Amino acid sequence: MAAPIALLSVYDKTGLLELAQSLQQAGVRLLGSGGTANKIRAASIPIEDVAAITKAPEMLGGRVKTLHPAVHGGILARDISSDEADLAAQSISKISIVVCNLYPFTETISKPNCTIVDAVEEIDIGGVTLLRAAAKNHSRVSVLSDPRDYDEFVKAWVAGNGDVGDKLRRRLALKAFEMTAAYDEAISSYFREQYASAGGDEELSSGLVQRMAL
Repeated sequence: MAAPIALLSVYDKTGLLELAQSLQQAGVRLLGSGGTANKIRAASIPIEDVAAITKAPEMLGGRVKTLHPAVHGGILARDISSDEADLAAQSISKISIVVCNLYPFTETISKPNCTIVDAVEEIDIGGVTLLRAAAKNHSRVSVLSDPRDYDEFVKAWVAGNGDVGDKLRRRLALKAFEMTAAYDEAISSYFREQYASAGGDEELSSGLVQRMAL
């Protein structure tokens, strides 16, 4: 039987190494995006890059990392025969755990010298998509959006031999939905204010800001 897969892509790396070590010791195969994988690998914990399953490099300065059918097919697949057939046809493996948190949009826009260009580059696309996909399929997938849940999750995973139970998956999914809802509200509120003011005329020049890799 194939090892369960966890995908890790986080901005806030609090508790990341301890989580990765615990999952790896529990027999979980780890996949990570850029900076997340690098940090885990630097601690001598075995992890593969997301490119191992997408067969595509990160691109556009990190704007595209996990947006790929090999990732989201693996997250969204249900335990039904038609989904199993689709995965088999594309050689996609199921992903059981998604660990993700988002670029710090609200922290960025609170800085006095923040420009619209700065704010735009803090709008997380791939992370929100990971969270929503995993939360949508919480009947099978566990989504960890808050480092404070790592310890409880690991204990439940080990105790349940890979099954943390519906109750915990539901609670984690709700937290992820609340996170993305608050994130979207912060973004829309910011641009509503900016574009209703004189600041809305600021030119959105491309390529001026480079994001830190997750």
